[in-house]
Amino acid sequence: FLGLFHFILSNLAPSLPLQEDFVYHWKAITHYYIETSDDKAPVTDTNIPSHLEQMLDILTQEESERESGETGPCMEYLLHHKILETLFTLGKADCPPGMKQQVLSFYTKLLGRIHQPLLPHINVHRPVQKLIRLCGEILAAPTENEEIQFLCIVCAKLKQDPYLVNFFLEVSMMSIRCYHNRVASKFMLSSLSVSQDGRIVVKACEGLMLLVSLPEPAAAKCLTENTELCELLTDRLSAFYKALPMSMDPLDIETVESVNWGLDVYNMKDDAAIFTGKRALISFLSWLDYCDQLIKEAQKTAAAVLAKAVRERFFVAVMEPQLMQTSEVGILTSTALLNRIIRQVTSEALLQDMVYFLLGEEKGPETLASIAQNPLRHRLIEHCDHLSDEISIMTLRLFEQLIQKPNQHILHSLMLRSLEERNYLENKPQEEREPVENGQDLEEDPLFVDDFSPENRLSSPDWLSNSPTHSPYHAKPDGKTEVHKIVNSFLCLVPDEAKSSSHVEGTGYDTYLRDAHRQFRDYCGICQRWDWRGTPKAMEKCDLDSPFFEGHFLKVLFDRMGRILDQPYDVNLHVTSVLSKLSLLPHPHIHEYLLDPYINLGPGCRSLFSVIVRVVGDLMLRIQRIPDFTPKLLLVRKRLLGLEPEGLNIDHMTLLEGVIVLEEFCKELAAIAFVKFHASASTSP
Repeated sequence: FLGLFHFILSNLAPSLPLQEDFVYHWKAITHYYIETSDDKAPVTDTNIPSHLEQMLDILTQEESERESGETGPCMEYLLHHKILETLFTLGKADCPPGMKQQVLSFYTKLLGRIHQPLLPHINVHRPVQKLIRLCGEILAAPTENEEIQFLCIVCAKLKQDPYLVNFFLEVSMMSIRCYHNRVASKFMLSSLSVSQDGRIVVKACEGLMLLVSLPEPAAAKCLTENTELCELLTDRLSAFYKALPMSMDPLDIETVESVNWGLDVYNMKDDAAIFTGKRALISFLSWLDYCDQLIKEAQKTAAAVLAKAVRERFFVAVMEPQLMQTSEVGILTSTALLNRIIRQVTSEALLQDMVYFLLGEEKGPETLASIAQNPLRHRLIEHCDHLSDEISIMTLRLFEQLIQKPNQHILHSLMLRSLEERNYLENKPQEEREPVENGQDLEEDPLFVDDFSPENRLSSPDWLSNSPTHSPYHAKPDGKTEVHKIVNSFLCLVPDEAKSSSHVEGTGYDTYLRDAHRQFRDYCGICQRWDWRGTPKAMEKCDLDSPFFEGHFLKVLFDRMGRILDQPYDVNLHVTSVLSKLSLLPHPHIHEYLLDPYINLGPGCRSLFSVIVRVVGDLMLRIQRIPDFTPKLLLVRKRLLGLEPEGLNIDHMTLLEGVIVLEEFCKELAAIAFVKFHASASTSP
């Protein structure tokens, strides 16, 4: 009964006005310093934490009871009496012990709970700036968690209202340096270099990401120019890379699970797929992901500076020597790592600088004499035709990954700058042309006249009429007929006795059509914002008299394609895969050069079709010297598909596997040509 009576009285009695209650708690704190003689007792043994929490509750309640944006008397009291300044002084002295943690927590909660803008007030942003400078003075301090929480809430407020950064960026360069050095470099140093607490590391990274995304150019400038941010990011990236083993299995590098920077949790005991260097590899990829995401979120000028720093301080200084070495084991490992990096990078600025590192910034036409001007680009392309098949395959995979990235300079550097003037075309009148030497004129080539029999073609009238003078992308009434000619040209290249797909179910042309449709749609999505014209450059505007060079990259690919009957199956798969990816690109010059069998090539020029024609010519001569060629070919195909068990060795295995890849590649090119034509026809007026 007495308890109930006390409860009723306490609820009926008028409560103190909020301001009086607020002042009471604040004076209780100040009286502690006046009355106490024991300044060694920890703050947790006093009532200070409770009074501070009560003050926060009162401020929160006051704001909730008032109109939005209206400042109440308690907040006025806090501002007028410079309570935050006093708390900063007490926190700096850490008196009583642990007071610094309490002050940091009070600032954090105040900025987080109160919705009205506080930072514009001089009696808020000045003590906040002083407290920022106090953070990170002692690395791995007991207060590091509270420091990170406080700095993150400041960053969040600046991200929420970017104009607030101007209250921290004073005219004095020294002031700018002090503020950002604490928020950025000390922030990173204390948490990333020393802290063993993963939660603090993640929180520090989150805060820094908020900071770099501030849109004010002045903030971006002082962050990148007056702090150690660039050095911290790149030095840590370099350190993680250098911690990797000198030799790693490329398959391990490729297949290790993707790790987001905030989720870098690794338990060696629970990992069933442990390999030497896995922990180091995950750490490197995790930090690379953070750098990539940081640059993606950063203000534009800050992103450019950060990306350039990664290029100069990591790619050039650390990776380039590894890629240029002569040790085959080292080349293989570094190329596999580069391939993984290319796959992982998504930020536009970092991708651009990585591409410039790999391929250079040159935009003019490539010449045979100039291909070695950029040593790294030259070396990487040469590695596509390395004596080591493993290095060749890994480098081909690297370029296949690269040409699928959304960056226009990649394709311009590797292909388009060589095709821009269309000077691969014959520039003489018909009567002045020299006899065809490049295998392009199918009607005059005795190796192929007999093979173009009606049963090998798609239905199309006057199939072998004179070569058309327009590409299939020109709007002509008989455009569909032309694409049938092109499709048939590829489908009929391989002679019947060298074909085996028709004898095995599920290896038809339809599969390639579906794949080509999907891949072409994806490429169009990547390329749609580039300034690629829909039709070839007008002949009268082309410099047809300049000597044509296909470019170093296509030269190596064509050379390898020309040896398809004499090189390993896996190499052939990757060579043809890269060429098919290039053929899918929706650029008229690429289509004309790689997919139009009827173009009139200039003297000494070759195209993809002419290279294949030469290969088929060589094949038809070899077939005559191999007994039971067709049955052996079918057996090899079934073994490759797992339909036949491995048995005795078959003579000419490399040749037979090469023929199978050649047949499939021709079907794939026919499907790509068909899909690209119909996509063009459906979008034309």
